[in-house]
Amino acid sequence: MPKIVIPDDAPPVLASSQAWPELRDRPGVAYHDTLPGSEAGLIERIRDAEVVINIRSSCRFTEAVFTACPRLRLISIWGTGTDNVDLAAAARHGVRVTNTPGVSAISIAEHTLALLFAVARAIPSIDAATRGGRWERGAFVQLHGKTAGVIGLGAVGREFARLARGVGMSVAGWTLHPNPALGIDWLELDELLAVSDVVSMHLRLSDISRGFLGADRIARMKPGAILLNTARGPIVDEAALVDALRSGRLRGAGLDVFDTEPLPAGHPLTALGNVVLSPHCAGITPEALEAGLRMAVDNVHRFLEGRPENVVV
Repeated sequence: MPKIVIPDDAPPVLASSQAWPELRDRPGVAYHDTLPGSEAGLIERIRDAEVVINIRSSCRFTEAVFTACPRLRLISIWGTGTDNVDLAAAARHGVRVTNTPGVSAISIAEHTLALLFAVARAIPSIDAATRGGRWERGAFVQLHGKTAGVIGLGAVGREFARLARGVGMSVAGWTLHPNPALGIDWLELDELLAVSDVVSMHLRLSDISRGFLGADRIARMKPGAILLNTARGPIVDEAALVDALRSGRLRGAGLDVFDTEPLPAGHPLTALGNVVLSPHCAGITPEALEAGLRMAVDNVHRFLEGRPENVVV
């Protein structure tokens, strides 16, 4: 039987899932509920593996990792993002990479909408004020009738667009490959930034999207707009965003992802009252967890049966 290694289930989610028992009882499975801690630690855990189920994006599969693990044939990623894998190196070493597209789309889109309401209505600050005995009522943002600019119309972006319409917002979109069948009002990027009251980021992290929303593009956003990012932190220039939030040029931001995760203590974002933060948890609901982990395990079964699915490389 091929050796299957789970090198990074920390904190554990796979071990408590319904997909785990059948995998646990399979010969040749090695399971770790701590992070490897380093590239050398990852290599030590998967050196003899033919299949790896990757749970945490903090494990990085580099050229050096592939070189040191010549038996590796498949990396089955739990999640959609593949930015922790050198895909070109995987292809050179003949390693198939699969992911779990779409399984967290509803969860992430709902979380994005929740962040939007929290920022628009200043929920965290008025909750704290009310608990502290203060009766602070101010002018908030009504979303009905406003424009949501959605950048990236994959599964999550499409679901968020549907939810935004549901609360009475008009939706404009920009993506690398627009699809007229989606019924989205497609705009050039500069126009979308200029007219959108809310800009929501849903791009995958790649060489093309890294730093996509930099200082120049943030400056083109509509004054008083709200920025949402539940995709990947490095898509947005964090320093430029902090400047725009401090100056009041942007009304606020709802962020689930950051350049460095966990967010370092004392980070400038933590001192801003017009920002709502969450710890990269948008896609973590019981339903999304089970569906994603099941698909990650099923991707292994399909690969070993000679009919791989959800292949990235």
